[in-house]
Amino acid sequence: MTELKNDTFLRALLREPVDYTPVWMMRQAGRYLPEYRATRARAGSFMQLCMAPELACEVTLQPLERFPLDAAILFSDILTIPDAMGLGLYFAEGEGPHFERPVRTAADIERLGVPDPEQDLRYVVDAVALIRRELGGRVPLIGFSGSPWTLATYMVEGGGAKNFSRIKAMMYDRPDLLHALLAKVADAVIVYLNAQIARGAQAAMVFDTWGGALAPACYQEFSLRYMERIVAGLTREAEGRRVPVILFTKNGGQWLDRMAATGCDALGVDWTTDLADARRLVGDRVALQGNLDPCVLYASPERIRAEVARVLESYGRGHGHVFNLGHGITPDVDPEHAAAMIAAVHELSPAYHA
Repeated sequence: MTELKNDTFLRALLREPVDYTPVWMMRQAGRYLPEYRATRARAGSFMQLCMAPELACEVTLQPLERFPLDAAILFSDILTIPDAMGLGLYFAEGEGPHFERPVRTAADIERLGVPDPEQDLRYVVDAVALIRRELGGRVPLIGFSGSPWTLATYMVEGGGAKNFSRIKAMMYDRPDLLHALLAKVADAVIVYLNAQIARGAQAAMVFDTWGGALAPACYQEFSLRYMERIVAGLTREAEGRRVPVILFTKNGGQWLDRMAATGCDALGVDWTTDLADARRLVGDRVALQGNLDPCVLYASPERIRAEVARVLESYGRGHGHVFNLGHGITPDVDPEHAAAMIAAVHELSPAYHA
């Protein structure tokens, strides 16, 4: 593998000394970029874009051609695993993802198998290998998956949901069924992420988008428990260096101390939690990633710079901070505003590492 020219992101995740705070953006390859929209139009659909390694590589690299980012993240979707389990994923225009065959019964769960990434998800691991090659060591590549709880919400609900009534009914009435489903999905995530790491991913992130919809006891039992299982099952060293693992629960700031005890290396923090409070909760156990409100990018470049300064100040001096948005960049943001954020991070953050 090509030697890594910029490993600031990886060192920050491991709380090692860095000269500045590294920065990347969740959904940095996406609809806010006109070049992404052009490539997606060529692909024909979102899933066709995901399933063509050359095009997935192209859109992964597009933001790095525009911005001096410190990491690339694989372009894919969290629902690749349930799709590979045979649930029939499709996207209705303006309605988001749906499954033709949702998981509602014990028989449904029994039928599910753990996909073989080299067969059932070959397009993803091929994309990882291609992206890693085309990066040429510029910056590290992040692999990712959805969390078992988040994937299960889509699988049981049959798509997106407002109040998670079906999966919460299963959780309260038939917790045995939900645990059986979550265990199977967790095993699939472990195999999937390890395949990404084997093909060249240098960090792994688990997106628990819907964990924040749970009551505290339920979060511990049905979400965090399975993320801890994933952390324990992942390959943690490759190419002679540590492969950091990042966990991110949206609206999960109240559980950061418990998340830090899973054995992960870093935690994503959304904008509803101050980084100073998060840092006090986790101590020196893990790095923190975040947490600018994505809507700040609708403001003027001057205000964006001020808000970047505020986030950097909230984390304070020392290492172990990766700058990011508190969730994904929104589709109608001006790319020049993203550029202003990245420039501000690189300009203002060295003072916190001197």
